Amino acid sequence: MTWHRKDTNRIFSDLRTSSEGLSSGEAAARLKQYGPNELIEKKGKSPFRMFLDQFRDFMILVLIAAAVIAGFIGDLSDTIAIVVIVIVNAVIGFVQEYRAEKAMEALKKMAAPTATVLRDGQPGTAPASELVPGDLVVLEAGRIVPADMRLIETAHLKVEEAALTGESAPVEKSAEVLTEEEVPLGDRKNMAYKGTFVTYGRGAGIVAETAMNTEFGKIAAMLQADEEGKTPLQKRLETFGRKLALSVLVICVVVLGIGLLRGEQPLLMLLTAISLAVAAIPEALPAVITIALALGAKKLIKLKALIRKLPAVETLGSVTYICSDKTGTLTLNRMTVEELFFNGRRIAAEDFAAGIEEEGAASVFLSALALSNDAQAGNGGEVLGDPTETALYRVAEKSGYDKADLEKTHRRVAEIPFDSERKCMTTFHEWEGGLVSFTKGAVDVLVEKSRDMMMPESPMPIDLGRIKGLNESMAAGGMRVLCFAMRRWDRLPDDMSPGNVEKEMTMIGLVGMIDPPREEAGAAVALCRSAGIKTVMITGDHPATAQAIARKLGILDGDGQAVMTGTELEKLSLEEFEERVEHIRVYARVAPEQKLKIVKALQDRGQYVAMTGDGVNDAPALKRADIGIAMGITGTDVSKEAASMILLDDNFASIVNAVKEGRKIYDNIRKFVKYLLTTNSGEIWTLFLAPVVGLPIPLLPIQILWINLVTDGLPALALSLEPAEGDVMNRPPRHPQESIFAGGLGFHAIWVGLLMAGIVLFLLFWSIRTDNPHWQTMVFTFLCLTQLGNVLAIRSERESLFKIGLFSNSYLLGAVLLTFLLQMATVYVPVLNPVFKTVPLTLEETLFTVSLSSIVFFAVEIEKLVKRRKGEVSVTA
Repeated sequence: MTWHRKDTNRIFSDLRTSSEGLSSGEAAARLKQYGPNELIEKKGKSPFRMFLDQFRDFMILVLIAAAVIAGFIGDLSDTIAIVVIVIVNAVIGFVQEYRAEKAMEALKKMAAPTATVLRDGQPGTAPASELVPGDLVVLEAGRIVPADMRLIETAHLKVEEAALTGESAPVEKSAEVLTEEEVPLGDRKNMAYKGTFVTYGRGAGIVAETAMNTEFGKIAAMLQADEEGKTPLQKRLETFGRKLALSVLVICVVVLGIGLLRGEQPLLMLLTAISLAVAAIPEALPAVITIALALGAKKLIKLKALIRKLPAVETLGSVTYICSDKTGTLTLNRMTVEELFFNGRRIAAEDFAAGIEEEGAASVFLSALALSNDAQAGNGGEVLGDPTETALYRVAEKSGYDKADLEKTHRRVAEIPFDSERKCMTTFHEWEGGLVSFTKGAVDVLVEKSRDMMMPESPMPIDLGRIKGLNESMAAGGMRVLCFAMRRWDRLPDDMSPGNVEKEMTMIGLVGMIDPPREEAGAAVALCRSAGIKTVMITGDHPATAQAIARKLGILDGDGQAVMTGTELEKLSLEEFEERVEHIRVYARVAPEQKLKIVKALQDRGQYVAMTGDGVNDAPALKRADIGIAMGITGTDVSKEAASMILLDDNFASIVNAVKEGRKIYDNIRKFVKYLLTTNSGEIWTLFLAPVVGLPIPLLPIQILWINLVTDGLPALALSLEPAEGDVMNRPPRHPQESIFAGGLGFHAIWVGLLMAGIVLFLLFWSIRTDNPHWQTMVFTFLCLTQLGNVLAIRSERESLFKIGLFSNSYLLGAVLLTFLLQMATVYVPVLNPVFKTVPLTLEETLFTVSLSSIVFFAVEIEKLVKRRKGEVSVTA
């Protein structure tokens, strides 16, 4: 509704209320009618549903099918083992998802718990959830606006609306009626919206909308209607699962057909085909991937990043663009005085305290900074107030001019508040037997109202050209520039109008302030560049300020990159914008809703986008981005709910750390996918080729399952703890459409699997020729141990194990040793022989088997050596 266009009487009439507020009885009745003033969240999944969802993965379904088949042919041990793996995987996934949801609940800090409301004509405190349309609410500095309100009274009221509109500076409010037909949300000065923050002054308003009818609630409803897309990892594994199932089906049918054509017993060939299916399915893959992502999410919390959606851990590794807010993320979100101009010279803030005793102008200037200021000292040394005023307060205090001490001798006696049209404010103070007025405001305004400039000896005429040049120079350096002027009075003037007071002043000096870049942000931007990731700054600030900060951080380096304003962006169609979007590095004066256009344009160009945001209007862009990143400190509930990741420290460097961790995790996922495919490929080729060439079936189902569970599971899990390789942030991002088999992974799995199968066939031929009765145990042991050598070799895609060190992943070394001992137990522990159908090997047989199993290790090391030499040749060329 157009509440901003209605006067106070119409508001009272439409909402059936009065200046004394509602009666308690009427408020209770309306609460029943309208419901609580709370956002209605989409009903979350119950713990039971959360647990059941863990069984929807395609690989899990294939695994369950294998268990059913194994049970159908009477092999209950296989069935039990597979069921145990499936349940363990489901429990791990459930625990991580449940913990993430609980962590989110702990982060919800934006709700206004109470409000000051007038009921029965008396002010009192009520829970914000119990507010209803028609309630009269009092607003004060430091309070969160509890509902959408039409203001009916304001006293210097300023509201921080960045969460809703993206406007970085607090908005000055008024109670006047707005008559325009179409008024943008950010320009509705007589409205205060739920979830925004009162920074200054006080006011009162009538609650017009509550709960989901608020502007905040409308966006929340829109977000909850959207469905989420799948991450790259989910897409890759889905494709992998389909290809694997089809391949297994074809191979099993071929093996079964060949056996029947050769006249083998149908039951024996069916058993062989099923054994082959069990060998082909990497049972440990879903569990290991879930564990790897869970461990990554746990580590990311230490890096100040909370993962809300587990696959997002890996998603970070595909990012090609990071679109980041400036304030608080790339900068400290704390205005700081950078430079001052007084006594005819420009000086850095850190040098300002020097020479104060000798220069009276500096003393006057510092007094003006402290006294013409509404910031106040809070508990624990904190300074409360407008960011600009707190910056002035700090620089005066640091130079020995404490506001509280100065006010004892220079009491404020009157003031003319800041006005957006005048662009200045004035305060009167007792001063040397009379009064002084200090005025601060925009440089161009105060220069026109001043007659001279304070200098060491005596006031001098203002050098307009120099002042204009200084203003432009400081602004080009990213600074916001304020001017201070003064005027002496014998007594308070009878005419206190701004036109009478703010004239014929003496200009004292200029102050240049900046929200300084975070020290670590520049290094993080440089790391992004080396990793092939483009950093884009998005801010509501002035283009000159944004450009200066971007250059300091290295986001702009003059490489044909452009700065675009929100106005320019608005004029472009999406198609026109897409032609330019990859050349833009800074967006200034951008409204939060325009972030969505930026995300769409980059995605349409095939880019993979991480987008940061903290406001309600940021949420659609966070939802649309490939990975949405909400601010944990300044972020609203809606932005956090829309995001995949929450920055607990609102720091850009934490995003880059998370990207590095995401790349490492994906590398490790590829390593154990390669490991599982390679070892399972060896089993498939062995079981496929042996009957084809007329040899007996090399392995029994229980032996196949043992190899898959023990040798695949423990080492594969340890691979997820592999440290990041040295070049992880010195290579370009993966293409979002890149197959998990890219980089020769599929070819590697085939040739290494064929090598394993070839060695097994050699072992079988040798056993037949020598009439060795222990051939099956030797094959069983060989396939187990050769996989251990393989896992050590594939710890790095390029570097040799001898370079990265055997002890650089102690977990993997422990897993290999434990697996080796367990395998030896199946051979040499008598009680296990009948279970695994094994017999003890002689020392010669064991040494022969171990020797054969080392062949794969050295073959993979040779492959990496060839890759390194090819790389050196290409670099030299």
